[in-house]
Amino acid sequence: MGYKFFVWSGQNENYSHTTNSYHLLMKIFAESGEFKAMWRLVDEMIERGYSITARTFSILICACGEAGLAREVVEMFIKSKKFNYRPFKHSFDAILHSLLTVKQYRLIEWVYEQMLAEGHSSDMLTYNIILCAKYRLGKLDQFHRLLDEMGRNGFSPDLHTFNILLHALGKLDKPLAALNLLKHMNEVGCYPSILHFTTLIDGLCRAGNLDACKYFFDRMIKQGIEPDVVCYTVMITGYVMSGEFNEAKGLFSEMIAKGQLPNVFTYNSMIRGLCMEKKFEEACMMLKEMESKGRNPNFLVYSTLVNHLQKAGKLLEADRVLRYMVEKGSYIALVSKIRRYRRC
Repeated sequence: MGYKFFVWSGQNENYSHTTNSYHLLMKIFAESGEFKAMWRLVDEMIERGYSITARTFSILICACGEAGLAREVVEMFIKSKKFNYRPFKHSFDAILHSLLTVKQYRLIEWVYEQMLAEGHSSDMLTYNIILCAKYRLGKLDQFHRLLDEMGRNGFSPDLHTFNILLHALGKLDKPLAALNLLKHMNEVGCYPSILHFTTLIDGLCRAGNLDACKYFFDRMIKQGIEPDVVCYTVMITGYVMSGEFNEAKGLFSEMIAKGQLPNVFTYNSMIRGLCMEKKFEEACMMLKEMESKGRNPNFLVYSTLVNHLQKAGKLLEADRVLRYMVEKGSYIALVSKIRRYRRC
């Protein structure tokens, strides 16, 4: 029906489709698994002179990546002379940037090889994307070689590069090296922001070094940078996963007192913490509280609560939450998926 309306409206003399119209229909086809129809729309866009942008690529790669067709999509865009996106130096950067947003790190490596083979040189954006991909793939030797190459080619680390380095040092549990890097950033005029501290704290949380997290959290505040909801959530999640729920609870109260409204991820961490403490009644109350604050629970929040209730043998309470999901019209199609956990 959507496609028929699209065709009918396109025949109206007083109306012409926009690029966004094509993108909307592509998303509808993607949700229906109609990949060939998506390709036909791209061909039609090219024939009619519409811009094939990074947004077009992103929609295709998100849909086709799940179907195992990501490589084919990338090859088509590399070969296309119609694909160009003005904020980027050339179409390769647009492709790399889009692949980064959907976490296609191995495909990023392949595209980068094609880019070099065609004689294109890397700019700062390219280096940052490839560095991020190498880091996410755990290829630290290549990561460091790329940093050296960047310097030899006359590129100095920018705020994005430092952000990647801070997260890497955090995950490797190297707080002293991270501290020295923060000092270096100040010396070269790349002043750390809330993003850099949050990235570092997140890495240290993943390494389980909560003492270092607290140190940098306090240091950030002393430097006049107030933590936002994301930073608080990272700290709260770290304390919850380390079994220090009282610390998490204290930070949760502090962020509210300072006017920072918890988001869905904050509530999910708190609900997980309450479940780990066997405080199921409080966890269910927090679920309703977040809704009253305009924070609609996502599937992860519901599944966290239901799974913990099921593991504790509280099957009636778990079913009550599932019925509540259905009543709210939330993730009805996924209720059966949560129910299956109980039978496993």
